[in-house]
Amino acid sequence: MKKRNSWLIACLLGLGVFLYACKPSDAKLQKEVNDKLATTTPGVIAEVKGGVATLSGEVMDDATKSAAETTAKEVKGIKSVVNNVMTTPPPPPPPPVVVSPDDMLKTSVDSALNAHSISGVTATIANGEVTLTGTIKKADLKKVMQAAAEAKPKKINNKLTIQ
Repeated sequence: MKKRNSWLIACLLGLGVFLYACKPSDAKLQKEVNDKLATTTPGVIAEVKGGVATLSGEVMDDATKSAAETTAKEVKGIKSVVNNVMTTPPPPPPPPVVVSPDDMLKTSVDSALNAHSISGVTATIANGEVTLTGTIKKADLKKVMQAAAEAKPKKINNKLTIQ
């Protein structure tokens, strides 16, 4: 009877060793999971311990995070998956550059005055209205007013001093 029990224990031990040896190692599972993740969800890595895959990394959205978990679960030998992947959406686009209409109007008026070779006149802009100041000759008044009007302001305030 003792011989029989010893033989039975030896067989069970042998079977246990055989079954344990057939189980894939954590290192092999980890490599397989990471290889699959590299092709489906770059930026996510797995660490496997005891057949449990723990995912980490960053992705752009929840769908990608879920896809990484599904990919890991598909590997034969993985018992469960702990999904520690962080979702970090892309930063919002920068706000559009807003150019003040007054700034554009100022540039336009100054360009028109320069194009007509007018000097001694200063244009200030507020709420779409151009105010002209400075000293000019009476003969140049029409030219100055036309140059300011080319910018199409709401109104032109003439504060010019005529010589």
